[in-house]
Amino acid sequence: MNQPDVSVYMHAHEFNEGNPLAEKNTLRAVGITAVMMVVEITGGYLLNSMALLADGWHMSSHALALGLSVGAYALARRLAKDRRFAFGTWKIEVLGGYSSALLLGVVAALMLFQSVERLFSPLAIHYGEAMVIAAVGLAVNLLCAWLLKDGHHEHGHAHHHHDINLRSAYLHVIADAATSVMAILALAGGRYFGWNWLDPVMGIAGAGLVANWAYGLLKQSGKVLLDAEMDSPVVEEIREVVAERFPQAAISDLHVWRVGKGFYACILALVSGSDIAPAAVRDALAIHEELVHVTVEVARPGSC
Repeated sequence: MNQPDVSVYMHAHEFNEGNPLAEKNTLRAVGITAVMMVVEITGGYLLNSMALLADGWHMSSHALALGLSVGAYALARRLAKDRRFAFGTWKIEVLGGYSSALLLGVVAALMLFQSVERLFSPLAIHYGEAMVIAAVGLAVNLLCAWLLKDGHHEHGHAHHHHDINLRSAYLHVIADAATSVMAILALAGGRYFGWNWLDPVMGIAGAGLVANWAYGLLKQSGKVLLDAEMDSPVVEEIREVVAERFPQAAISDLHVWRVGKGFYACILALVSGSDIAPAAVRDALAIHEELVHVTVEVARPGSC
């Protein structure tokens, strides 16, 4: 018996269109940040400024996050045709964000330890030189933010707003700029008002900022990696479509998970007292463009 030709029914499972401009700009930001990171950390140690050192360590976490983002972009693109990935390689980018968040937690702990130590064992700070370096660091952060913001809004495509790699890097640069401002304020307070305690206190605040960013990224990327997104708005939208278009049916099983930047896959099982074509359900759900892979099963009451 000849098997039917299924080629016309087959479709690709690559839901990550990539973000070439973001990848290019992120790579540029990595190079700029790496140079400034070395300058700030070296200056912090030589000038005895904990605020400057904290800003440098924060910038190192920024460089780490951007570096992992670039690597994730490249690996996802390289393995895009690998058939071992059931729903494409987008989660490689998410895994990169999760990994950087874990390492950032370590950086935050080191920053906190050094700042507390310096609070109780202060050293003479070279305020003038440290303020110059901190100001240059702020300028670098703003430049990187401009680069990443440009990629974030590439050609106005809405789905790029769901790029976890790019969004995390962009938000981190903004947080890094805030840390630079804190360092400058701390150094100015010590230089002009004699508030030497402000420098290590700002270092502690910088550690808290890194820890908070790491926690946010862990939470965001962890939900995607664990497919824990059944509280996503699209889930309720699916229920609304079924209730409105197929009132004779009840949802017996529903699974929704993310497979790309703002794209979701869905497995939907219905129980209906009358005949409903699965294709009709898929057509009704097509109104939600973020649903890119939908599987529908319809059963009659009492059937297995």
